[in-house]
Amino acid sequence: MPVPLAEQDRSLWRADLIAEGVALITDALARHPIGPFQLRAAIAAVHDEAPEWARTDWRQLLGLYDLLRVVDPGPVVELARLVVLGELAGPSAALAALDDGVAADAAPARRAAVRAHLLARAGDDAAARATAAHAAELATNDVERRWWAARASKN
Repeated sequence: MPVPLAEQDRSLWRADLIAEGVALITDALARHPIGPFQLRAAIAAVHDEAPEWARTDWRQLLGLYDLLRVVDPGPVVELARLVVLGELAGPSAALAALDDGVAADAAPARRAAVRAHLLARAGDDAAARATAAHAAELATNDVERRWWAARASKN
């Protein structure tokens, strides 16, 4: 089963490999035109450098997603940006943007998954569980279906 970044034990992460990756993306950003691959690598590096979820540099991530929206726009980028927005401005702001049609063209399972995450972050456990169950119904593969079904049944 997948383990979300917020739930991972980062003490198990390989600091040497993270440092190597950060050095590579830092060099790539300095020497090459910025493209979608470099931006995605930079996003991963920001997550990797944070010793815990709560200490992630959300402002830097929002800036990177804003650039990615220009360089390689799409519904997945919009949904990921909403998760970051939820950390910066609060889940209610991100839910409002989702309700206003941000990423309306995203796959329904992905929209439901982000909504469930944001509802959980907002502390609306009942709605989060119901939306997770909906995400499980909409999931297109068994792993995601089982994962969201497990989230839906959590107390």
